[in-house]
Amino acid sequence: MIKGQLTPAQLVNATGKWLPVADQARDLAKQADHAYKLFTRLLDICEYQLNARDNDEWNPREITRSRKAFDEHRHALAQQLREVRYYQRQAAWLTDRFPNGTLVDVPGLVMLADKKDIEQHEWSLTLGRYVGVAPEEVDEDFDFEESIKDIHIELEGLNEEAAALASTISKNFRELIG
Repeated sequence: MIKGQLTPAQLVNATGKWLPVADQARDLAKQADHAYKLFTRLLDICEYQLNARDNDEWNPREITRSRKAFDEHRHALAQQLREVRYYQRQAAWLTDRFPNGTLVDVPGLVMLADKKDIEQHEWSLTLGRYVGVAPEEVDEDFDFEESIKDIHIELEGLNEEAAALASTISKNFRELIG
């Protein structure tokens, strides 16, 4: 064993300890999405219900820049938090299949084949002949609600951007004609 390297048992233990961190990462991503949704809702209320556009201090360009910057930072944060969950799940996947840190037969993934096995398969090295088909796994960590929220928030932003672009195009067209 290399100095500083974890034993298989320590690795399995460490992977389990990281599960709460991965769960916190998921919760933080949800909170960031919620904060963005509240921020955009506040801007909408100011613009459409409180007529903030009529106020000289309301700068639509600055508001749009702020909204885009917030969304970009939210996306970057969500991506980093997803990576925490991704690496924890990958480590758990590996330690579940190889808990002793040694290569063993795993249906659909790997098979230790010797010369006799290869000869029985007519010297073919086609993977499917050896490993077979992996049993179907259900991703229990897939968060449908989170995925739908991400899609909805992104769609909202794209719709707002489309409306702003349509308004600018219409204004430019009127100036061009009139």
